[in-house]
Amino acid sequence: MGSDKSYLIVGAGVFGVSTAYHLIQKYPHASVTIVDRDAYDADSRVAASWDWNKVVRADYDDIIYCQLGLEAQDVFETDPLWKPYFHKTGIFWICRSDYAQEVIDNYKKLGRKADLKALPIEEARKLYGGLFEDADYTDVKEVLVNKTSGWGAAGDCLRAVTKKCIDLGVKYVTAEVTSLLLDGGGRRCVGVRTSTGQSLRAAHVILSTGAYTPKLLELSAEGTGKPDLRADDRIVAGGITTGMTKLDDASYGRFANMPVGVQGYTPTAGPFIGSLPPTADRELKWWGQTIFKNTHEVVPGRYISAPPAQRDYAQWDVSGRLKEDINHANTVFYGRKGATWKMEKHRICWDAFTSSGDFIISPHAAAQGLYVAACGSFHGFKFFPVLGKYVVQMLEGELAPELREKWAWDRDRPDPALFADFPRFEMRDLIDGKETTQGQSLGQWQGQPQLRAKL
Repeated sequence: MGSDKSYLIVGAGVFGVSTAYHLIQKYPHASVTIVDRDAYDADSRVAASWDWNKVVRADYDDIIYCQLGLEAQDVFETDPLWKPYFHKTGIFWICRSDYAQEVIDNYKKLGRKADLKALPIEEARKLYGGLFEDADYTDVKEVLVNKTSGWGAAGDCLRAVTKKCIDLGVKYVTAEVTSLLLDGGGRRCVGVRTSTGQSLRAAHVILSTGAYTPKLLELSAEGTGKPDLRADDRIVAGGITTGMTKLDDASYGRFANMPVGVQGYTPTAGPFIGSLPPTADRELKWWGQTIFKNTHEVVPGRYISAPPAQRDYAQWDVSGRLKEDINHANTVFYGRKGATWKMEKHRICWDAFTSSGDFIISPHAAAQGLYVAACGSFHGFKFFPVLGKYVVQMLEGELAPELREKWAWDRDRPDPALFADFPRFEMRDLIDGKETTQGQSLGQWQGQPQLRAKL
């Protein structure tokens, strides 16, 4: 594989843009094209990585993601392209499992030294001027504090790296892709078709389409009569609510130097909740605890989860019930300190999930020339600088065996009940005035024990 090859990357989030960046650097004369429904510098985009800010950390109990996180963070800290967008504020991770010790053990196994430690609750509550003294510590074992972690200005970083790709020769096409193009025998993917009927062709078609991936594959299976294109249960589109408040002078003075905050839960209790430090605009952000599907009929007789059909995924149309999710996140971190804060911005963020939380970086088994690089499961941004390196290795058959197996299109997949962050609610049940599925509240898993901290 070399400079005479052509690459069409569908999706301009972190998977797609990182792939383009690494491809064009390795093969400066190759034809590399990104196609996305939104302009890369648009004021609003649907990509999960288009956001005010995202966590940058290597604090993983999975040693592979720990290692990849460290590799990516090294780039964030040293490379002039990435460095302006990384803020090393530290992380304050409230652990209800052995997570803290597992992270510390992984750093030791990898030979990495960092300013991280596990602290008892009473000692941790006093840190950072007592910012987290009113947090919920129910059933907490200890608190992981890693002063080398932090956050990234996600949307700004995505825009800057995409612009760099374009400067290096990557083409950027703004269009909505509606189907794959297969050759006459259906054996090879040769490109995509857009909503306006335009055909874009390349020798290698890489789907970095995030939450849109299952729907695109369903539409393609229907249009080509090739059912094995479908994602089936490999990929599920999931949404989560984020919200922000603009801090007044007094609050900003106290919270300006705060770390990322994480309320860690277990699979039977629910997904972890996060709070990110204020941006340059003094806006402090949370994400909620309710991760949901949007299951509907996308082609006759086929029901899958996909973002709302609106061009912008209706991401700014957030129900009062989901806004309460952000109020709850505020309470479990800051208690009375945040009692008077007004939540001014809410957004629904969509991403693609696997039941293990692992990415899919793999050839698609149904057609030659078709590849998938997606499934961030809401934790992909931190790997932005290096994702494309591994996608290129996959394209060239050089991915390490453990990564090839971990990220394969076809592999054994665990029960999603074991993955705390897997989408378990339905969006239609979270509309104001409606009961949730099986009469449950937002503070309760489907088929799982009730959450300790209810809304």
